[in-house]
Amino acid sequence: MINPFENIFIWIKEDWKSHPLRFSIELLAWALSIGCTMWMGYTLPNPPFIYLYPLFMIQCMLFAWSAWTRGSTGMIANYLLIVTIDAVAYVRML
Repeated sequence: MINPFENIFIWIKEDWKSHPLRFSIELLAWALSIGCTMWMGYTLPNPPFIYLYPLFMIQCMLFAWSAWTRGSTGMIANYLLIVTIDAVAYVRML
């Protein structure tokens, strides 16, 4: 029986082999997402949205591109909607 962690690592290797650029973009988007969340949590109650909103939008656009290359309509719609909402909020904030 294969260890569940082996399955995860096999899947990661196959994902890398199938589309290394997408894998790298998704990893960058994930790092930006975690970084923004940590930065926001650290700076509460007054997070620097002037910097965070653009980073949120960038990581969502990267995830949307990745979803498009995977053929995931729901994820594309989700991330593009989030970018739109954040863009409107950013403009209103400015």
